[in-house]
Amino acid sequence: MNRTSHGRVVDEAEDDATIIGKSALEPEQFAAIFDRHAPYIHRYLARRLGRAVADDLVAETFLVAFRKRQQYDPQRRDARPWLYGIATNLVGQQRRDELREYRLRRVLSVERDEASHADQVAADVTAQALHRLLAEALAELSPGDRDVLLLIAWEELTYEEVAAALAIPVGTVRSRLNRARKKVRNALGETNPSTAFEESPSNG
Repeated sequence: MNRTSHGRVVDEAEDDATIIGKSALEPEQFAAIFDRHAPYIHRYLARRLGRAVADDLVAETFLVAFRKRQQYDPQRRDARPWLYGIATNLVGQQRRDELREYRLRRVLSVERDEASHADQVAADVTAQALHRLLAEALAELSPGDRDVLLLIAWEELTYEEVAAALAIPVGTVRSRLNRARKKVRNALGETNPSTAFEESPSNG
């Protein structure tokens, strides 16, 4: 047994679908879903939009999920892909902020290079250059391609989980991912940190 942030005792062995089902009659049960998954959703949102925006959007993500909990598919035992889908939709409403975030990272990376160039070892300079190039590459991707790439590369979702999160066919996930990888690799050239975008065993 475990106690949620709202003081409700929840069986840790219960899957998300069971808890969400119970929350239809006992709304306080939903707090367990927040406790289990909020750190992951917050990390995802912070990577995409920055920590300040993430703090607000993670709360909105779970508020939307709570309102839609009776529509949840009970066959899906793990709610995290569903929550990523909601969070991604909220990011979609913040596309301009997202692009601004990537461009800001690029500018800050340039400023760090200029301010501390004399003190940077070669590895640090290379890492900052890659960070800048990656930010540029991500900013140039279409929203749909970027969503797929980041859910797989950052959050390590499987193709099937991404398909469920974004409500698209698995084949579309594959085509978007292949297109996004190609564009990122072209942008990064020979310095591509390819391990971040290679297929994981779970996606084979």
